[in-house]
Amino acid sequence: MANATTTTYDPNDLTTTLGGVFLTGFSEDLVEFEKDEDSNTFKVGAQGDVLVSKVNNRLATIKVTLLATSPQNAYLDKLAETGQVVPVSVIYNGTPKETITSTAGVVIKPAARKYGNEADDRVYEIKLTNYEIL
Repeated sequence: MANATTTTYDPNDLTTTLGGVFLTGFSEDLVEFEKDEDSNTFKVGAQGDVLVSKVNNRLATIKVTLLATSPQNAYLDKLAETGQVVPVSVIYNGTPKETITSTAGVVIKPAARKYGNEADDRVYEIKLTNYEIL
């Protein structure tokens, strides 16, 4: 029988900063990262030869989901309105440790709002112009 390993995921091991401001008041979905384009493209010739082309596009998008009561909602809305470029850092200090950084991030637009009998989440999309994953 193989030796199985057990690890623990703790969302408290995640820290996210924009412009040096730590985000707090996350909802259930904290942060989502996705590169905007594939890292490579492929072309196959008539005789089956394959050409792999590296795509140097460093754009990516992170989505940050905050509770409606997060104290950073006003800050992120202001960043969206001004278009200010800020450094972005997403660090998971658990196992395995993962870091996503960009020296230039822009909040695309203010979060949508929905008011009803329950408070709704605020989802912000931040475009990273030169991300790095460590």
